[in-house]
Amino acid sequence: MTKPILLTLLLVAGCLNLKAQQVATERSNPTSLKSHAAGESQPQLFDGGMMVHTGYLSGRVEPLNYQASGYPFGIGGVLRFHVGSHLRVGTEGYVSTLGQLNNGSYLRIGWGGLLADIRWPARRIVPYAGLCLGGGKTTTLLMFDGSASDWKPETRAVLHSEPFMLVNPYFGIEYTLTTAVHITLKADRLVPLSGEAIPTGVRLYLGFIFAH
Repeated sequence: MTKPILLTLLLVAGCLNLKAQQVATERSNPTSLKSHAAGESQPQLFDGGMMVHTGYLSGRVEPLNYQASGYPFGIGGVLRFHVGSHLRVGTEGYVSTLGQLNNGSYLRIGWGGLLADIRWPARRIVPYAGLCLGGGKTTTLLMFDGSASDWKPETRAVLHSEPFMLVNPYFGIEYTLTTAVHITLKADRLVPLSGEAIPTGVRLYLGFIFAH
């Protein structure tokens, strides 16, 4: 859990640092502040960035009759092209790992696809909602005896991978630090369209978006 905590703290520290720089810039340049408050900005062509995520997932691994649950951690990114003031189209991809059994076991999901979303610019706060259609792969490693930290053969362990198709509805908000740098907070829920059932639930994302 140390790496996820450090990544999250670094992300929050970066947000606070950028906000402090923005406040200092606006105080030294009142004209810039007035223009921004009036909603004056150049049309954006595209945006993209990285996000970390967590949440809560649960579900049964049917072939093993095993109930998986817990708090995942993952990272990924998004790239979107702006079509007018409200529509964005692009692509996204993430990896999410759900640790199990406290011995190195895990369920890992990697996915990506094409997306489209609608945004409603309102000065600094920009709500958005959209849908991603794509595919991915689940990798399950469950060790019912032993541990991943030893060098002993495991007699009761299962390793299984399987591709699947998915649809991923999401919604979120962006906070405009500057015209080029935004903070985003997003929630989604993967809905598998094929393959075996996977643990599902709501994931929460936090990250930086860079716009041009």
